[in-house]
Amino acid sequence: MKKNNKINFNYYLRQNKTSIFFYTLVYAIASCCGIFITIIFADAIQNITLASQLADTLYVKKAINCMLIVAGLVVIKRLSWYISGFIYQKFAANIMAKLNLDLANQAFKLNSKTYADHDTGTFVQRIVNDPERVVYSISNIIDRMFDIISSLIIVIYITTLNYLIGLCIIGLIFATFIIEFFRVKVRRKNRSLVRRSYDKINSLTTEIVRSEKDIKSLGLEDKLSQVSKISYDDYKKISFKTDFVDANFYSSRNFLIEFCTIFILILGIIYIDKGLITLATFMIVYSNSNSIYSLVWGTGNVLTLFTDIKISCERMFALFDDSRFTCEKFGNKKVENVKGKIEFKNVSYSYVEYEKEDYKKKKNEPQKEKKIVSKNNIFQNLSFSIKPNTTVAFVGKSGSGKSTILNLMSKMYEVDEGQVLIDGVNINDFDKESLRKTISLVNQFPYIFDMTIKENLILAKKDATDEEIISAITKASLKDFIDTLPNGIDTKVGESGIKLSGGQKQRLAIARALLRNSPIIIFDESTSSLDNFAQEEVKKSIDALKGKSTVIIVAHRLSTIKNVDQIFFLDNGKIEDVGNFEELFNNNEKFKAMFLVENI
Repeated sequence: MKKNNKINFNYYLRQNKTSIFFYTLVYAIASCCGIFITIIFADAIQNITLASQLADTLYVKKAINCMLIVAGLVVIKRLSWYISGFIYQKFAANIMAKLNLDLANQAFKLNSKTYADHDTGTFVQRIVNDPERVVYSISNIIDRMFDIISSLIIVIYITTLNYLIGLCIIGLIFATFIIEFFRVKVRRKNRSLVRRSYDKINSLTTEIVRSEKDIKSLGLEDKLSQVSKISYDDYKKISFKTDFVDANFYSSRNFLIEFCTIFILILGIIYIDKGLITLATFMIVYSNSNSIYSLVWGTGNVLTLFTDIKISCERMFALFDDSRFTCEKFGNKKVENVKGKIEFKNVSYSYVEYEKEDYKKKKNEPQKEKKIVSKNNIFQNLSFSIKPNTTVAFVGKSGSGKSTILNLMSKMYEVDEGQVLIDGVNINDFDKESLRKTISLVNQFPYIFDMTIKENLILAKKDATDEEIISAITKASLKDFIDTLPNGIDTKVGESGIKLSGGQKQRLAIARALLRNSPIIIFDESTSSLDNFAQEEVKKSIDALKGKSTVIIVAHRLSTIKNVDQIFFLDNGKIEDVGNFEELFNNNEKFKAMFLVENI
């Protein structure tokens, strides 16, 4: 897949080179048939003209024989096109499936901050739509190339009939090629902007679809409609500009072709009058005058397709560029039998926002160092230690850094300085498999896949027994709900778990984590959507994990963490106090105030 250490599209072409070769060969046969049809048809016209002039039936028979050959070639041409279409569908599907999968796998490797720094459309368009554009364009390029060759042979054939008319045609083609060169150059710049604008529209549409309940409940239809209008207007303006510029170039080119074609035909009439060419030759020039247009249009179309391919490839394979889309980085140390001790040593972390990439910069212009737009220091020299198989909680006001600690602990974020250790081993040294097995994370807004409840659960453990599954859903207070469903655990929950309530999604995510049974289990506001009864049940499940796993909890409801072994109280990115619930309640006024406000 690599060439000169860069990911490129040639890898996918080489994998399907046999199919592409046969597709090209069969299409070449169809194109050759088209060329011979034109030449033999021209010979038929010549024979008909001679038959009319000489009243000789021999030329009529020759003309009929020519048309029979043309009929045979038409059958071969149509059959070849049918076969080439079949071959194209096969290799196109193979390339797109492989390319989509590789891009999706690369997306799995990107770190969480990369996703936070880009909108959804950036990834969806590059993974799904750009590969389709490239494969479709390749087929069109092959088609257009043979059309160009066919038209070029016809132009050469006309030139052999009369070199002066041929020179006029060649001069016309040269002039229109200059126009096409400038059109494609301008189009490349404009199309990059169009794609970028379309990414934003895709992201906005995805957000609207996924948040339709919130939009309706908050009466945001008009507001979102205005936001949508701004995005669509921006896309419309950029698209209109691109199409308008293209149309101007097309109009100039077509006017020149049509005007000069008329001039060539007038020249042909003059030559007939002077006896320099025959009527049959003029008819051949006239009937094939569209070859000039086909040659110019085909060449321009090929250049346009190459431009679109280049843009799509740059967008797709940018996902492999770590300077633009940063990947997770793991070590190669396989760690077994993790106990669950966690330690932060002088950890510093800042959220840095960089200036957006300049897509308008010239091709050969060197990439400037990214300019920092804003920098928010979250932690500075943060240190603490968590003993294995203990249950601890992080509490504090919003923005104090609780969730950031969990993201650093699970290696979703990378520390700027310092170390995060598990059993004394830097998490940067863990290989991917060891780290993922060690930590289970239940987010505040977990994603539930468009599968059955059981399929969502066994994602965490493929070989889970029915007893283990029942135990997990019981501990997560989900069994009573599942028992009310007609299909029980085999009920499909819809995209993003749309058929479930917020609390049911969280309980399913908790059951998934419990089934995985990792040495370290992290709960990030994972009881926030539960009612008091369900919260109490889940609280009992978490309490049941005490002494079996290292359990980390972030919660706004302080009542849910009364039984934890240790609480870290955060304020402005610093650990202000540490203790159990009773100690903090009695000795820390801020903590006590938070609890009392919650229970008023």
